[in-house]
Amino acid sequence: MSRYEPDPTSGETAPSLDAEEATRRRYSAAAQAREASLCCPIEYDRSLLEAIPEEVIERDYGCGDPSRYVRPGETVLDLGSGGGKICFIAAQIVGPEGRVIGVDMNDDMLELARRSAPEVARRIGHANVEFRRGRIQDLALDADRIEAWLNDHPVKSLQDLTRLEEEKERLCRESPLIETASIDLIVSNCVLNLVREAEKDQLIEEMFRVLRPGGRIAVSDIVSDEVVPAHLKNDPALWSGCISGAFQELDFLRRLEKAGFYGITVDKWEAEPFAVVEGIEFRSVTITAKKGKEGPCLEAGQAVLYKGPWRRVEDDDGHVLERGVRTAVCAKTFRILTGEPYADQTIGIEPVTPVPENERGDFDCSRTAPRHPRETKGADYKLNKPASESCC
Repeated sequence: MSRYEPDPTSGETAPSLDAEEATRRRYSAAAQAREASLCCPIEYDRSLLEAIPEEVIERDYGCGDPSRYVRPGETVLDLGSGGGKICFIAAQIVGPEGRVIGVDMNDDMLELARRSAPEVARRIGHANVEFRRGRIQDLALDADRIEAWLNDHPVKSLQDLTRLEEEKERLCRESPLIETASIDLIVSNCVLNLVREAEKDQLIEEMFRVLRPGGRIAVSDIVSDEVVPAHLKNDPALWSGCISGAFQELDFLRRLEKAGFYGITVDKWEAEPFAVVEGIEFRSVTITAKKGKEGPCLEAGQAVLYKGPWRRVEDDDGHVLERGVRTAVCAKTFRILTGEPYADQTIGIEPVTPVPENERGDFDCSRTAPRHPRETKGADYKLNKPASESCC
């Protein structure tokens, strides 16, 4: 394994509880007064900032602008919503038909966001934002609900602890903080790096769970160009400063792929590092990806032609597309490769006689093979078409 690749056997440890407490204290203080070292300079659409209270704008901390990926009418989830700036921008883009949910665990940041929401609603003419308290790596558990239960059922024994676990399971099952397959777009701005190392996979799995099929993520965060050693990960100041908890850049992409995302794209990569510690560069990136590979592979007689410019490419499922070759694909892969973000690079070729859905058999997606033109035209294709008198 290259020394520049993440090594799962390196023995790296999760940040100490001191690092988590440092994060809580630092962001609570940052909710009261701006801390410039927690953010990168970002240009937002000024017209969308006019409806947002100045104290929210001043106490916003991020490294990108994921709000530019929001579309009208969508249900948007902001992970680590802080004072609510991205949520309030998104609320204007989705419009009154859309919906925005912010999730955060810091009480002071939530208080700022919730206090500001009625004023933003008054200024934009509709109320479509709500802020929920919870951990972004556990989007099923509503922190306000479980805390209310604990106030009435304090844990004083092992039996009480068992009852607590049972109540958590019940709440996650019956009243989840975020419902499964309920979100069109997940955004996050410089927050995922604050999740403990041992819970990062759970975080990505939760993101995948709550997205609808066809849903997307647009995450702006800090990544490192090398693996961060344990002594830096356990530094409370570096962790709370969005540095030492950063994903290694390649590791982040691989975890998204492992969870089932596709179309994973490094849409923005800052050449100038946000910080450099012991020679390790930490920089802002924006990553986009989609959900929607689930379901059977069925034969519909379709083909995809890769336009170039590369000689050949390989998608996340191992389909190798050669430039100019009609490649046989299943109906699901056809839909994926002719949609975003691949549409500009591919040509979809449908059969002359469509195959009805109830007549489609299994397609072996483990192979990649050309599809002969006669497969799409049909063996009985005998059309004769005279040349037109005019040019094409």
